Amino acid sequence: MTTEATVIAPTEERHPGTVGIDALGTLEVLRLVNAEDALVAPAVAEVLPALARLVDAAVEAVRAGHTVHYVGAGTSGRLAVLDAAELLPTFNAPDGLVVAHHAGGAEALFRAVENVEDDARRGWADLQGVGAGDVVIGLTASGRTPYVGGALELARERGAVTALVTSNPDAELGALVDHCLAVDTGPEVVTGSTRLKAGTAQKLVLNAFSTAMMIRLGRTWSNLMVDVVATNAKLRGRVVRILREACGASEEEARTALAATDGELKPALVVLLAGVEADDARAALERHDGSVARALAALGGPPAPQPPTTAQPDAPLPTGDQP
Repeated sequence: MTTEATVIAPTEERHPGTVGIDALGTLEVLRLVNAEDALVAPAVAEVLPALARLVDAAVEAVRAGHTVHYVGAGTSGRLAVLDAAELLPTFNAPDGLVVAHHAGGAEALFRAVENVEDDARRGWADLQGVGAGDVVIGLTASGRTPYVGGALELARERGAVTALVTSNPDAELGALVDHCLAVDTGPEVVTGSTRLKAGTAQKLVLNAFSTAMMIRLGRTWSNLMVDVVATNAKLRGRVVRILREACGASEEEARTALAATDGELKPALVVLLAGVEADDARAALERHDGSVARALAALGGPPAPQPPTTAQPDAPLPTGDQP
């Protein structure tokens, strides 16, 4: 693997439309930044088929007891840490299900640590816990960060599923992965500042990846967060609101169901929708891997509401099995 670039990555090129940005007024600067930001979501849309395949591979891996790893340096690594950290409060994802590896560790989250992203051996060392069947997703705007490359090389040798999220369509690390998601965001408003469009693209991809994976794993019912852990007053109120929205229950009925299930939302939802006792609700959820939809189907409860059908001009994306 080469460590020195011979070709300038698109994210490092100078943007011809922003060369005079320092002479503009504040509102004009913001309009330029906003106009470039508006290009990111359509660029992400171009890689959705590849992303869907990665989601399906990750769901299969997690169901088989494997782990998902994010690997990145600088902005990419910080975004990886953010996405992994938010899966616990949002979806009650088990500890260690998604693990983020950031070059330089905790210190580099707050302050740049020199040279760590250029050390392929460090990436190799940080991924020593990876095994066959795990999923390793490298994040690098330029597509060539040695730390990420070292991690992907080890992952490939170990028999892990590998993926790359980059903003370089010609990323050299793309040769190391099973799934390459090259979001072509082009030059940045400020040359080389990949915390802008490239970083936004990475966050959108990670948000979509982890959210779709959690949905496929049955950690939502309809569009409701039924695995949320009520650790504060706001979340306790949200749990009651979710029950009321999902079941048409009164606040008293929702609180009674929660009391019967020791505050756990999923079994309380099954209790109200299927009209069963708390123990029966828990047993059904255990038999169906925590999926409310499948537990309700087994108990004769109602299905989740279905979205309205709309005409799709493009070929359908792979959707995987239902949670």
